[in-house]
Amino acid sequence: MSTPDFQLKGSTVTVVVLELHRYTADAFSSQLDARIRKAPQLFEGSPVVISLEHLDAANSALNFDALVSQCRELGLRPIAFRGVPAAVIESAAATGLAVLPASNGRERGMPPAEPAPAAEPAADLELRPLPQRASQARATRTVTRPVRSGQQVYAEGGDLIVLAQVSEGAEVLADGNIHIYGALRGRALAGVHGDVSARIFCQHMDAELISVAGHFLLSDALTDAVYRKPAQVTLQGDVLNISAL
Repeated sequence: MSTPDFQLKGSTVTVVVLELHRYTADAFSSQLDARIRKAPQLFEGSPVVISLEHLDAANSALNFDALVSQCRELGLRPIAFRGVPAAVIESAAATGLAVLPASNGRERGMPPAEPAPAAEPAADLELRPLPQRASQARATRTVTRPVRSGQQVYAEGGDLIVLAQVSEGAEVLADGNIHIYGALRGRALAGVHGDVSARIFCQHMDAELISVAGHFLLSDALTDAVYRKPAQVTLQGDVLNISAL
């Protein structure tokens, strides 16, 4: 018997979940475009699961094909729908995307959303919006406490130093470099506004996701040489490298 040319494996990966609350075609495109513009490198080509679990169906004229096309036009890559009502499962499946069951509740929670504006959004990504950039660079931000699951810390205009661990389900972002002197078990995104020279340094590399200037790798990219060891992350061309310190 010949050796198979492939091997099937289970894997856990991190994707962007677009949790749809309401849907009208015009509002969806404009609001999603505004959100992506805050960190275009991060969202470009990102795999996306579109969740309908919290959709206000009574006030939404949902068109699955249009929804998928709008996401693709803005650079996202929809891979599945989640929590689709039974009455419209066939329409969702007809798009060619996978149809997943509703969340099992283990998904990471995120901090409470920013106060809603007068005009309520039609869609909300589970990544919190980045604050507006200040006209002047800020000093390096230093965090002395652990960044716990569900928390997000952003260093606008500079570097971020975390003197404790970043837990699974937590997220740290910086316009510049990120230094973590504890374990990195959550997500770290450096150079979120496109600084390709930004780096991530940590004493214990066990990240769910690492990203520099929108180029990201998931946990399954960590090799034995860096896994749970001191490491740095750099971007060389379009390739994200993780090397031991």
